[in-house]
Amino acid sequence: MTHGPEEISERIIELLPRLRRFARSLSRNQHDADDLVQSAVERAWRNLAQLKPGAPLHSWMFGIMKNAWLDNLRAAKRRGEVALPEDSGDHPAVNPTDMNANLWSVSEAMDKLPEEQRLAVALVLVEGMSYKEASEVLEIPMGTLTSRLARGRTALAASLGGE
Repeated sequence: MTHGPEEISERIIELLPRLRRFARSLSRNQHDADDLVQSAVERAWRNLAQLKPGAPLHSWMFGIMKNAWLDNLRAAKRRGEVALPEDSGDHPAVNPTDMNANLWSVSEAMDKLPEEQRLAVALVLVEGMSYKEASEVLEIPMGTLTSRLARGRTALAASLGGE
């Protein structure tokens, strides 16, 4: 099923909150996350012909974002840049005006997870992707995803005082 540019544009716009949330999980920085979303959308438009008919747009977009993030990391390493925590006080996964302590706790616990576990948790538990979709986005076997997800859940539960 082929979709026109207007329909794809609308679908990408609908995906923006999810893309931004995932970008924040990747970058842990609000400004870098915004740049990452923009980069992913630009790459998607440039490579729209690569979207397979019938393929889920969200999985394709999340894959583009992950690859853009990895490209940025590699480029930063070549330039010798070091990522520093934000000085603005903005928390990457929670709106600063939100006073719900549970959200802050979960977000802080997510930040403490190793990268591979954080990405698995972000895609499956936060974004609601199936294991199959998440394993495709991360380009890892499904067994590896389930292992990372299990370790991430265990670490989150321990961090949040759960069982």
